[in-house]
This record gives sequence, C-alpha cells and structure tokens, in this order.
Amino acid sequence: MSTSIEIPLRDTDEVIELCVDQLPEGDEVLGILSQENSQLFIWVNLALEYYKQNKINDFIKILEASRAGANVNYRDFEKDQMRALDMLAAYYVQEANREKNKDKKRDLFTKATLLYTTADKIIMYDQNHLLGRAYFCLLEGDKMDQADAQFNFVLNQSPNNIPSLLGKACIAYNKKDFRGALAFYKKALRTNPNCPAAVRLGMGHCFMKLGNQDKARLAFERALQLDPQCVGALVGLAILKLNLQQPDSIRSGVQMLSKAYTIDSSNPMVLNHLANHFFFKKDYNKVQHLALHAFHNTENEAMRAESCYQLARAFHVQGDYDQAFQYYYQATQFAPVAFVLPHFGLGQMYIYRGDAENAAQCFEKVLKAQPGNYETMKILGSLYANSTSQSKRDIAKNHLKKVTEQFADDIEAWIELAQILEQSDLQGSLNAYGTAIKILKKDVQAEVPTEILNNVGALHYRLNNLEEAKKYLEEALVRAQSEAEHDPQYYNSISVTITYNLARLNEALCVFDKSEKLYKDILKEHPNYVDCYLRLGCMARDEGQIHDASYWFKEALRINKDHPDAWSLLGNLHLAQNEWGPGQKKYEQVLKATSQDPYSLIALGNVWLQTFQQASKDKEREKRHQERALSMYKQVLKIDPKNIWAANGIGAVLAHKGTVNEARDIFAQVREATADFCDVWLNIAHIYVEQRQYVSAIQMYENCLRKFYKFHNVEVLQYLARAYYKAGKLKEAKMVLLKARRVAPQDSVLLYNIALVLQRLATQILKDEKSTLQTVLQAVHELGLSLKYFTYLADKELEDKMRYDIKLAGLEARQCQDLLSQAQYHVARAKRVDEEERQLRRKQEDERTAFKLRQLEEQKKREEESRANKEQLLQKRQEYKEKTKNALLFSEMPNEKVRPKGRGRKDQYVSDSGGSDADNEGGNVSKERKYKSGDRKDKKRKSGGRKRKDGAHSDSGSDRPRFKRSRKKHHRVEDDGLTAKQKSRIVSKATISTSESDSDDNKLKIASGDESGGEGRKRKRRISSGSDQSSRSRSRSRSKGSRSRSRSKSGSRSKSRSRSRSKSGSRSRSRSKSKSRSKSKSVSRSRSASRSKSRSRSKSGSRSKSGSRSKSGSRS
Repeated sequence: MSTSIEIPLRDTDEVIELCVDQLPEGDEVLGILSQENSQLFIWVNLALEYYKQNKINDFIKILEASRAGANVNYRDFEKDQMRALDMLAAYYVQEANREKNKDKKRDLFTKATLLYTTADKIIMYDQNHLLGRAYFCLLEGDKMDQADAQFNFVLNQSPNNIPSLLGKACIAYNKKDFRGALAFYKKALRTNPNCPAAVRLGMGHCFMKLGNQDKARLAFERALQLDPQCVGALVGLAILKLNLQQPDSIRSGVQMLSKAYTIDSSNPMVLNHLANHFFFKKDYNKVQHLALHAFHNTENEAMRAESCYQLARAFHVQGDYDQAFQYYYQATQFAPVAFVLPHFGLGQMYIYRGDAENAAQCFEKVLKAQPGNYETMKILGSLYANSTSQSKRDIAKNHLKKVTEQFADDIEAWIELAQILEQSDLQGSLNAYGTAIKILKKDVQAEVPTEILNNVGALHYRLNNLEEAKKYLEEALVRAQSEAEHDPQYYNSISVTITYNLARLNEALCVFDKSEKLYKDILKEHPNYVDCYLRLGCMARDEGQIHDASYWFKEALRINKDHPDAWSLLGNLHLAQNEWGPGQKKYEQVLKATSQDPYSLIALGNVWLQTFQQASKDKEREKRHQERALSMYKQVLKIDPKNIWAANGIGAVLAHKGTVNEARDIFAQVREATADFCDVWLNIAHIYVEQRQYVSAIQMYENCLRKFYKFHNVEVLQYLARAYYKAGKLKEAKMVLLKARRVAPQDSVLLYNIALVLQRLATQILKDEKSTLQTVLQAVHELGLSLKYFTYLADKELEDKMRYDIKLAGLEARQCQDLLSQAQYHVARAKRVDEEERQLRRKQEDERTAFKLRQLEEQKKREEESRANKEQLLQKRQEYKEKTKNALLFSEMPNEKVRPKGRGRKDQYVSDSGGSDADNEGGNVSKERKYKSGDRKDKKRKSGGRKRKDGAHSDSGSDRPRFKRSRKKHHRVEDDGLTAKQKSRIVSKATISTSESDSDDNKLKIASGDESGGEGRKRKRRISSGSDQSSRSRSRSRSKGSRSRSRSKSGSRSKSRSRSRSKSGSRSRSRSKSKSRSKSKSVSRSRSASRSKSRSRSKSGSRSKSGSRSKSGSRS
C-alpha cells in the first residue's frame, strides 16, 4: 500500500510527493492542486486521506473545490466524478443520521439528495453509486422498498457484493424476517470471513430473535473478540446474563453495561438498560437521568418508547401520577405493537383518574398482544364488572372465570366473580362466595369479612333460603358489632345495612311486628334512611291500610322530595284505586327530575292505555290516548331496547287498534324472551279469544292460573269465564264465576256476569226438550236467582255505574221475569216426560226380574238333570264292568272276505218307531250314507269293535272313528275274522267313556227318553213345532269318543254344558257319526235322511282341537 501521493507539476516531469502520514494543512494542499491543475482522481484520493485522518473540514473543502477546479481532461474521468459526488453525499447522509436537530438533519439530507441526483446524470448504474443511494434510502426510513430494489440490482450484477448483502440483511431484519436476515449475514461471512464485528453482531441479534440464545451468545462473544469496543455485543451479552436472574450473572451483566457506557456514554440502548437496572435498585434519580439522556440521543421510536417507559414507571412508583401519565402516554405513541408495557401503565393511570373506558381500551391492547395474561384479565374483569352494559359484564365474567381457573386461590378474583354473578346467576354467585370463604378459612386462616357474610345472606334471601339467610345475617351483625371497636364509623354503617336486611328477611318470614320494629329502630338513629319509610309504607299497603301507606310514602318525600320510588309508589296507590288522574300526576313528577326513568314512562303509558280502554263514545279522545300510550312505550324502548314491559304495552295498543296479527307477533317475541311474565300470557289468550280460538284461549288462561297464581285470581277467572261463555260452555263458565264469587263477593261486575250466565244457561236448558225434570227445576231455580241479581243490580245506587250498564241490568231482569212466567209449561213437560221414563224403567225392571227368575229356575233344573245323568252313567258303567269280566279273547281269527249283506249299516241306523233290533235288521236301507271326519287322531284308538244291545239299549248312538276313505273299506277291515255272533258277544271298552262329558250325558238321556215314550218328551224344556222338518245342525261339543246308537226327536234342549238348541220338531230317520275330543273345536254339518220344512241349529259350548266337519249324505 502506498504511503504517499504524487502531485505532478505543470509543464514538467517533476512531482510533489505528499506523505500520507504527514499531510499539510488542507488549504495549502488545495492551493497546490489548483495551481498545478491536478487531475480529479488526485483530489479525490487526497480528500479520502483527510477523511481517514478525521480531518472532516479539509475533506469537505477538497471535494467541494474539485467539482469546479479539478482537471477532467483524461479518459474515464466520469468515474472519478462519481466517486467525488458519492463520497460527499455519503458523508452528508452519515452526518444526518447522527444529527439530533431535525432542521439540520433535513438540510444534510437535502445536500445528499442533490449530490446523488447530480451523480445520476453522469453514470446512473454505477454499483457504488447505487449502494450509496440504497443506504441513503434505508436511513430515511420510509424508502425501504427503493433501497431493496437497488440492492437487488447490485446483487444481480454481483451476487457476492458484501454491502448489498448487508443491506438486504438489514431490510429483512426490519421486516421481521429474521431467518432471511441471518441467511444474508451468513452469505456475507462466507464471502469474506474477515468481515468486521458488526456482521457477527447482526447475526447475534438474529439468533436472539429466533430464540437460539446459545448461538447468539457465541456470535456476541466472537464480535467482542474481533472488536473489544463493540457496544452492541456488550449489551447483548449483558442482557443474556441478566435474564439468567442469578446474582453472579446479574453482577456480570451490569459490569458489561458499565463497560459499554464507558465506551459510548450516548448509546441509547446502553442508557435504557442501565436505567432499567437502577429502577430495580430503586435509584430513581439515576433512572430519570439515564432515560432522558437515552431519549435525546436517539431518533429510533422503539428506543424512545423504552426511554419514556423507564421515565414513566419511575414517576409512577414515586407517586407523581401526572408525570407518569405524560410519559406513559408518550411511550404508547412511540411503542411498536408488541411493546405493551406502556399501555399497561397508562391503563393504571386512567383507573387512577376514574376513566374506566380508556383504561379498558389500554388493557384490551395488552390482552390482544398477550392473550391469557393473568393480571390483565383480572383488571379487565374488575373494570367491566362495574359497567352498565350487559355485554361487558359478560366479558368480565369470562375473564374472571379464566383467572380463577388459572389461580384457584385468588380470593379477590372469586369475590369479583361473585359480585358479577349476583345479577344473573344467584347460585353461581353463592358458590363463588363459598369458595372465597373456604380459602379464607383454610389457606389464609383469616376470619370471613362482615361484607361477605352480609352478601351471602342477601343471596340466600333472594334464593328463598330464608333460614340460611337469617343465619348469615345474624352472624354478620355480630361480627360487625365486634369489629366496631376498631373502626366505629365504618362498621356502624355496615350494621345499619345488615339490620335493614334482617328487617326485610323478617318481612318475608311474615314476622311483620319484628320487621316493623327494626325499621323504626333504624329510623330513630338515622331519620334520613328513606328505604325504611318506603318499606313501612309497603307493609301498610299490603295490609290494606292505604291511608297509613300514603303517610309513610309522604314521609319519605319529606326527606327527599325528588325520590322517584316514593312518587312511583304513591302513583301505584292511586292506580290501584282506579284514580287515573292523580296517579298520572305522580309519575309526571318523577319525569320532571329524571326524564329517562323507564318505570314512570311505562306507568304513564299504562294510564293512557287504561283510559282509552274504558267505554267511551268519543273516538277522537280514544285515538289520542292510544297515540300517547304508544309514544310512552316507544320512548322506553329507545332507552332500553330489551324492556319487555314496553314491548308488551305496544302489543296491547296494537291489539286495541285492531292489528291483531302484529300484536300477536309482539306478544310471542316477549314470551320467548321470558316465560315468567304473566301479562303477556294473558294478552296472548285475549288474542286467541278475538280470533275465536276459544280452546287455545281457555288452555292459556288455565296455564296462567296454575303458573303465576297460588290462589284464585278474580280478574283471570273472569277472563276464563268469558272464554267459556263465548265457546258456548255455559256450565263451565258458571263454575269459574262461582269460584271468583267466593273470593270477591262484593264485586258487582262479577255478580252481573254470574246473573247473565245463569240466565243464558237456564234458557238453554228450558228450550231443550230432552232436559230432565231435575235439570229443569234447577234451571228455574237459577233463573230466579238471576232475576234477583239483575233486580239488585238495576236498583243499586250509582256508585258502580262506570263498571256496568244499569239500564241493561233492568232489561235483563225483565227478560228473566218473562222466562219465569213460561217456566211452568217447561216444568209440566219435563214432569210428563219424567213420568213416562219412570214407568218405562219400572216395566223394564220387572221384565228383567222375571227373566232372571226364569233363568235361575232353568239353571236349577239343568243342574238336577245333570246330577241324575251322572248317577245313571256311573250305574251303567258298573254294570258294564260286571258283564265284561269274563269276556273271551281270540288271538287268531279267520278272515272273512265275504261281507254280510244287509247288515253293514245296522249299527248306525236309528229307527224313529221305537222298535227292537229285529226291526232294525229287517229294515231296508234305500241309500248309502257317506261320512267324513277330520278327527284323524281317533284312528289310533282301538274303537273299531261294535257294541250290540238288544231291547232297551238298541237306540244308543254309535261313535266311530272318522276316516276320509269310503265306507266299504272301513267295514271290510272291521269285520275281518269275526262272525256276527262273535261280534255280538265282544264289546269294546271304549264304548262308554269314563269322561263326565255333558254331550255323552245328553246322548244317554235322549236314548232312555225314547224308550219311555211320552215320559222322555215331558222332561224336555223347549218344544218346537213341525213334524216333517229335517234338522240341519251345527254343534260345538265336548265328547271323548263314546259310541251310541240313538233314536231321538229333535226339538229337545239338552241339559249339557254345551247349551245346544234344536229348532226342529220332526221325527227324522238319520244316521250320523261325529267324534270329537274335549277342549277342541268341531264344526259338524249333518244332512238328515228325511226332507222336512224346518231347519234345526244346535250350538254347544265345547271346543274341539280337530276342527272336523262331518256330512251325512243320506237322503230319504
């Protein structure tokens, strides 16, 4: 590197050699350069050397003079011109960056801009020129995009240009792209590993922002190795040491900051960190000095915000809230979005000044930057808890719930939460207070404050837990009296509040004498306690003592003549007495003091509503009152858009105007908002009545009575009776009105309505020809009552003339008189109808009695016959057993294939002549009979044998197994191996069943009856006509397969349990076969052998499982 600069002498070959280390004065060198007409590059090089030696004035003089005095008559002189202009411009930019005075800064930037503009005209795209302009744009602050574009242009030409890489890194860092900035720093370091310490410092800052503190520490340490005077590296290492929060590391960090301060006492970053250190050392004077010095030594807004914050909190902790407010506010103006500590402090200052709204805005900014911050949520919860806006109170509730979830032992948060919940969630508030009490007793081991005990007692009172409320309030009173020794003024005032609450509690417990005594005791010590006067007045009002109630309310007004509650209660007294005018004046008195009082506005609207509801012929007056009521309700909705009473009033006015659908929509919306508002239920029911939906109206009225009234309410009962009346249900209307009459016997309107309903009901009953005598007599009696009532109401004095029409009552009385004059006709008609009905009932009763006697007699006879049949069966069975003891059994019988002629149907034929077996055998059977049976189970039974009896036993019926196959095959199987003589000697044991079946009894009885001729017929209870009729019967019988051959005359009613009937009286010769099992259904059809004109049908009560149908196909 050359250590001297040669200046050629004009017109000679000699030069003047200037040693760089021993440069003469600037003016001398400037004279030599001008005299020798030196080329421009010599001027620039000499100026640069003067700059390096910190001879700034000489540097400026040479460069300024070179613009006009330098020799430019050589090749590529434009580059030297660019160097001269860019060097001087860069110097002005650097000086402007250091300058604190804004005017001087602006002048320097103007000079630099002029120089760069001049250079642009020479070589616009020179790299050094572009780099200079790019850094100039960076320092101006608002031209970062232009700088980025110029850096990109340079990098496109020279990708490894280190100044461009460092500029790009700076831009990326300011854009929060710390990873990109780190990449540019690394590329610059790889390009030139001998980069200055500032590159390592920039990397350290990037590592810090990326959260890599270990690499940041290494970068800062490397920067210090390269440049022990690097203030930024010292500050970075000091912060890392301080953040360890250990005594040794803190001491080391403070030492590093002190060293940095020694190197550069005007560095704002060093000054701010030292101020922060001395704040915790409580050396507030040094804090103020350092922070102010830092503030005046930087133009960086983030640095200035830090300085203002240090100053503000120093003043804050010293109690100088005005100065603290000023610096907090100034810090918020400079602070970036992420720096929220000034907003936190400013919010505290706003709270001190009572500006809760601005304070909440400050803390909202903090919470937005730091979601879930415990202190911020707690403060916001406390601020919003006292807000009148329900939405903000909901926000407060959410914040405090989160606080209690994060820190369950925070008593203040629990108490704040309980206070918020007092208005919306009584049980939740009580639980929060309970948690606070537990923490106080267990963790803090402190006594529960009197205020909390009082609040818990008040909550129990509102939840109707009166005994619990009494316990807490009495405990609170005892605690307050004991604490009064330490602070008499405060705790005596609390005792008054607790005493008042106890009086209210006793009032709710109906201990009125005690509550009255407590109220009066409070008034003795505190005569201005207005609420006691009001409560005494309310108690007197509830007891019906209107005069006393008015006295107490007026006493309250004597204490405070503008008290809105006292005026409102007086107005309510007038309204209860239907004194609309005086009541209106009382509410207007309230509105004079507070024109926005919703209660008074609604009360006035109700007054106008009541006045236009009264019967009046003045339509203009009615319309005027409607508009006044509507305007009052609308005014309330402007003040409180969610006021359900105002909305309900608007619906009532619309209903009276005739817009029923709109009114119904409003009432429906109010009911959706709250289901505990009685008036809207009644109004919806009124709408139903107007729309003639009487069933819905009645249901609504009844639901309202059940939901809102423990006892009968006269007004609602009258509404319900009206709905019944319009629905035509006069009896129900009468019953409802009688209930109301018991509650209010003095009500003349109620009496009028009862008389009207009685009259209409009596008229309806008398016109009904189907009315009974008792009903008619009752109607006549009630008509007489209606006459008495109307007569009383028509003759009554005119004190109630506004409540009903006296003339109309007289007309109704005369109508009752006319109806009573016609009543005797209706009574006589009813008596005649009643006598006819009585005779008819007597006749029917006699017939029923006779029929029952006949039934009992028949039943008795059937039982006797049944018993005789059973005895006869048992006797025959015994005889049978005796006869069959010695019966011969054959093991092998010869097969007889020849079928006996003329005897195949003998056992099944029953003669109607009462002859012997010989007659049966000699009889000619003209046609073959076919039988079918569905009883397949009987095939398995061995009942194929025949029973042959002579003489008296020949006519017992035979029961054979029923097969679907032809009869010939059946006889062939039966007769194989047996002669006729052998068949006559062998009898099957299955012939007579041991079952006590009623059908068997009948068959046996019928056979014996036929033997005895006329005696059998005498025992039959039912006799049917017709001698040549054929019987066709359906029977359901219970039989177990007995076989008998019978000769019967149909027409007898058997005594069996089957209760079969036969309507045919002819003697028919029939041969039938039926076989059924007990408890089964059998439907049999028989077609008799004889044709007759009558049909017989028999029904038995037995059930047959086989479901067989049998048809006898013989015709005679």
